[in-house]
Amino acid sequence: MTENQRTVARDVSLTGKGLHSGVDVTITFRPAPPDHGYKFCRTDLPDSPVIDAIAENVTDTSRGTTLSQNGATVATVEHVLAAFYGMRVDNVLIEIDGPEAPIMKGSSYMFTQAIKEAGVVEQDAARNYYRVSEKIAYSDEEHGVDLIIYPDDKFSINVLIDYNSKILGNQYAILDSIDDFENEVCRSRTFVFFHELEPLHKMGLIKGGELDNAIVILEREVPQEEIDRIAKLFNKPGITTHKAGILNNTELHYPNEPARHKLLDIIGDLALVGRPIKGKVVATRPGHYANTNLAKQVRQHIKKAHSKNNIPVYDPSQKPVLAVEDIKARLPHRYPFLLIDKVIHVDETSVVGLKNVTFNELFFQGHFPDEPVMPGVLLVEAMAQTGGILVLNFVDEPERYSTYFLKIDKVKFKQKVVPGDTVLFKLDMTEPVRRGIVQMYGQAFVDSKIVAEGELTAQIIKNR
Repeated sequence: MTENQRTVARDVSLTGKGLHSGVDVTITFRPAPPDHGYKFCRTDLPDSPVIDAIAENVTDTSRGTTLSQNGATVATVEHVLAAFYGMRVDNVLIEIDGPEAPIMKGSSYMFTQAIKEAGVVEQDAARNYYRVSEKIAYSDEEHGVDLIIYPDDKFSINVLIDYNSKILGNQYAILDSIDDFENEVCRSRTFVFFHELEPLHKMGLIKGGELDNAIVILEREVPQEEIDRIAKLFNKPGITTHKAGILNNTELHYPNEPARHKLLDIIGDLALVGRPIKGKVVATRPGHYANTNLAKQVRQHIKKAHSKNNIPVYDPSQKPVLAVEDIKARLPHRYPFLLIDKVIHVDETSVVGLKNVTFNELFFQGHFPDEPVMPGVLLVEAMAQTGGILVLNFVDEPERYSTYFLKIDKVKFKQKVVPGDTVLFKLDMTEPVRRGIVQMYGQAFVDSKIVAEGELTAQIIKNR
């Protein structure tokens, strides 16, 4: 049975303080059309810039997930996004008049209640699930972090946390169905260790922290004067409990609330995939950096799948976007190493180049005289040259720059390229250009069949 996309039925607003900034902000959820996704709008900034809630826009994960785009930034977005994902709302415009989402009890509960208050309506468009078809993993062996998504016919999460602490040791949390989000996950609050409070305060963070929006964990008994000193820093007198455990005898919503909060964070960060997922997530010691990197990997898989389903078509009767002389004006390569003859398509994120392979190519003299085959390394080089056309669109005076390989990964060769073949090289950016670094997914086609593919990372460098 087909599920339809959903949005909020009407506008709804909440006001609160940002956890780290301490700034009072109002956040408003507005209905959005099908395929809009989640977008933040900074109404306090000139021209009200919009920030797409996608993994490529993540710029900081140190104490929450921060997004940046169009010269604007919005921080601590994970609890808001978790509420929408958990309540199966696909499209919403999130207006905010400050730099950070309000902390609102340190969980997704208040956002979930606002969504229920506004109501949810179905839209005339099918929900566009991404069905995980192969294992996708992110690992950090040094810190014991492992996040894996396995193929499954529904979305579920298993989480294990381990802080090597007598008070907060191993904890497990499981979400077997997204329908259980409201009852089992959304009230779980963020947590912090007592010994972290002063360093965070000195860093100018947690200015909006309160005892009712965070669980403070004491790993050992602390003298009352130390508690009084920290309480004074945060202007929170009256904290008396100093035994190891939960500060001020905060009543937990769930016995394993910290683990459930980490599960909540995963949901919010995976919302940055931009589509609901069908797959089983198994996470060991997750955090925002790992979560958002996993989301980026999922988005790359989606782009590759989309690219494979969108094979470029060459019509020789159509004038090329760039002829060989135009290519020479942009790339430094010359005979016998200029390996593309035309560019037939280019936009902000993709490019298609073409090479007509003839028996007169110099490399066929030795590769191989009796069975000429275009070397795989030259197919990759031709991909890179095609990608260079795309990349150099991002700089003024492109003739003064060159692109250089930093990494070639997951390259596969599936079919020989021989004299008489016309090869189409299609490159798609998998992440925005940052600090002159570009990541691309490349494919080479002959007669609509993939002959080679791989991931390319290059750097734009100004010529001497």
